[in-house]
Amino acid sequence: MVAALIERGGRILICRRRLDQPHPLKWEFPGGKVEPGESPAQALRRELEEELAVRAVIGAEIERYEFCYPGKPPILLIFYAVTEFAGEPRNCVFEEMRWVDRRELPHFDFLEGDIEFVKRLAAAP
Repeated sequence: MVAALIERGGRILICRRRLDQPHPLKWEFPGGKVEPGESPAQALRRELEEELAVRAVIGAEIERYEFCYPGKPPILLIFYAVTEFAGEPRNCVFEEMRWVDRRELPHFDFLEGDIEFVKRLAAAP
């Protein structure tokens, strides 16, 4: 799984899943699955086009780790910085989107696999 930390004006874009999706109404960073034949960066670029209708420049990898949801195999989560993109992010698939200060992130009900990362991100200088 790949996800983007899209920053603009000191705020990070977070997205809320729809009620009809797995993990309904949980907050997450935009991104998704890496398809066969794609690199993680290519997958993230594609996902951001599908979810937000933007053409993103995928920046540096911020962090990666494995997480295991109960009853499922472990997944590798890879987070990338995105500070450059063409177009205005548009909500194509989510319940809602918000630009928030990183210190506010722990106040949102994030996916279980993102919680520890969110805490580290919020505490970073």
